[in-house]
Amino acid sequence: MLSLKSILTGTAVSVSMAGMALADGHGGPYAPYAGTTLVINVPAHPHYNAMMKVIPEFTKETGIEVEVDQLQYLKMRERQTLELTKREGDYDMIAYVVFSKADYIYADQLENLAKYFMNPALADPNYDQGDLISGYVENIGVAGGQKGYLPGQLGSAYGIPFGSETSVLAYRKDIFEKHGIGVPESYDDLLDAACKIPEVEPGMGGMASRAASGHQASHAFLLHLAPLGGRVFDDSWEPIINNEAGVAAANALKTIVDCGPEGSQTFGPAEAAAAFSQGQAAMFMDSIAFAAGFEDPSKSKVAGKVGYALHPEGVRRGSQTGGFGIAIPKNAQNKEAAFLLMQWLTSKKGDLMVAMAGGNPSRFSTYQNEELNAKYPYSATFGEALKYADPDWRPIIPTWGKINADIGTTMSQVLTEGLDPQEALNGVAERARAIMDEAGYYTWQ
Repeated sequence: MLSLKSILTGTAVSVSMAGMALADGHGGPYAPYAGTTLVINVPAHPHYNAMMKVIPEFTKETGIEVEVDQLQYLKMRERQTLELTKREGDYDMIAYVVFSKADYIYADQLENLAKYFMNPALADPNYDQGDLISGYVENIGVAGGQKGYLPGQLGSAYGIPFGSETSVLAYRKDIFEKHGIGVPESYDDLLDAACKIPEVEPGMGGMASRAASGHQASHAFLLHLAPLGGRVFDDSWEPIINNEAGVAAANALKTIVDCGPEGSQTFGPAEAAAAFSQGQAAMFMDSIAFAAGFEDPSKSKVAGKVGYALHPEGVRRGSQTGGFGIAIPKNAQNKEAAFLLMQWLTSKKGDLMVAMAGGNPSRFSTYQNEELNAKYPYSATFGEALKYADPDWRPIIPTWGKINADIGTTMSQVLTEGLDPQEALNGVAERARAIMDEAGYYTWQ
């Protein structure tokens, strides 16, 4: 475990001193928990690096110490899979990637947060739930409503968005201006620009994109499926991924990869971002989380040359929602103190502090903050993009892992082996229906 006290020498307040200060001062909501040490599990991710910078302030205010186990997110998932099955877990709070929501809630491994928000000794009356970005809350935190994973009259919150993301288009302002190329507003514009760039700028790809076999190729395909009017399933869980919209999304991805920088077929998000930041591509459409890196002159060759725009419109606007949330495991040993940490981090004050340190806001008010927008000018565009964030761009259901993997390996065949998109998606639809049938999704038909 990594102790913040050892990582941030001189900034963390000792438990004993902070606890004494609270005990000798006013009671307050934190006093009963002063002296507690929370252990939390989070990903190695820019948002959580920003969180590390502000946690010492939480300890200073509350007397609650925090130890952080920070792992690469796939290793984080592996660790959580083991920890959540124990009778008593080591973690008091976890961060989880959005597609883990269905698995953890279905297995009854996360605390329902209702009882904590109902507790007047714990719930901050100034928390302002309505200020949390609705698309993020629906995507990362709520289950039990429509389709089981979306809000509804019987839905409930099991997590709070923290490090959530949406998709925006980053583009090279200098290259677009040099060649008189307009910022893409539609998918026709996007695909035209993607293949024009290599013609007018030899050696430069049009757009850097995820494409590696498996999850990355699936993510990239779904990024285009929603705005082009598609879905994986209809409301009766019948696969419709192979309809006209699905084929259009597959063709769009193939065009982008074919006109992209060298090696595009093997790119994950880090490789695609690196290609853009090193000047090998003129566009990058993915998570807002990469913007800070693009603007860091110590790492990026394009700092100061990047413009940001909304995810282009297809049949409709529909940017992705994803990233991370935070939750309390059912087997946590310090649940109430963990809730106080969750609430503090996602409060208006905490959200702004993390955002100013380079994290992703989870509140509308943070995106409207003048100081934030002065420090990070691209934040204003990101705030606008949230109007179109789609919490249902991919289904968050227990069977999704198998279906997602199949989409990803099949799309890789489209990108690298010339497999016909319609034939490929017909196969995905057939196999997806078999998976859903075995899981009982057609029992009531």
